[in-house]
Amino acid sequence: MSALPAFAGRLVAWQKAAGRHDLPWQQTRDPYRIWLSEIMLQQTQVNTVIPYFQRFLARFPTLQALAEAPLDAVIEHWAGLGYYARARNLHRCAQQVVAVHAGKFPNSAAALSTLPGIGRSTAAAIAAFAFGQRSAILDGNVKRVLCRHFGIEGFPGQAAVERELWELAERLLPAHEIEAYTQGLMDLGATLCTRARPRCGECPLAASCAARLGGRQGELPSARPRPQLPERRAGFVLISDGRRLLLERRPPHGLWGGLLVPPEGEAAAVLARLGLRATRQSVLAPLKHAFTHFRLTLEPVLCIVEPPPGVGEPGLNWVALDTAATAGVPTPIRKLIERISGQAG
Repeated sequence: MSALPAFAGRLVAWQKAAGRHDLPWQQTRDPYRIWLSEIMLQQTQVNTVIPYFQRFLARFPTLQALAEAPLDAVIEHWAGLGYYARARNLHRCAQQVVAVHAGKFPNSAAALSTLPGIGRSTAAAIAAFAFGQRSAILDGNVKRVLCRHFGIEGFPGQAAVERELWELAERLLPAHEIEAYTQGLMDLGATLCTRARPRCGECPLAASCAARLGGRQGELPSARPRPQLPERRAGFVLISDGRRLLLERRPPHGLWGGLLVPPEGEAAAVLARLGLRATRQSVLAPLKHAFTHFRLTLEPVLCIVEPPPGVGEPGLNWVALDTAATAGVPTPIRKLIERISGQAG
């Protein structure tokens, strides 16, 4: 360990003694599992990812199985994780690796970063864990660690600050122990150097941390300048015959691409379009949901209809009420379905 620079040496020693070693995607060099975990972990916490990762692997145990699966099945197994472009890119990437690379992931960060959905930091993590390649990562947790330890001012998402952080991350790379170093950065940001209430007393880098020495843990990294998010509203018609709920599949791209949702629009217009008549109708309380770039207010209406002989439009599905909340629907729609489960019978 003495051959490593001080920053890397302390981090590697801590990771080996106190870091995370039992996550489902660790203790393997399988690029498929490592890639899948890294994509799921983008914008999502480890505890949330673990059950999704395990269910996803049970359904798509190999890269070939994922590449051959229909996109709808992939989207349904992703439902609830959010940021659904990740699932579409995951499917495209699997197909590209099979078609272009004979089913084997490239073993360099540069080549990995050319694949759909794999950015610079994700490519470096895959290259380090699957192939032992020496490449710098810079996800949100790592940005926070570096900003605090080295006292870097400014919002990390700004181009100039991010460029400075990448240069620093490259300079800090140790010549060896790259897997433990990379995992150590991730573990430190996720478990000790957290956004709120960092546990500085347990940190292996505390003695040289600029934020701790200056009492600025709450100030660094600088917060994102907050623009006013636009507000949008959308009506959703929850049509039920008492036992089932009518859902339709969204187009593959855009908001909730490929997922199932209730028909969108005014209740009277939706019922007329589908040739249905409500025997009972009630306006439900609005539900607010925040996305990255806007806030959406969902305005739901519950319509109980006579059991229809069939609805003739493509993409429409009658789904049993007791399974509708887990039928590949986005999180706010799941909340609406759970809300009406006792009212639609």
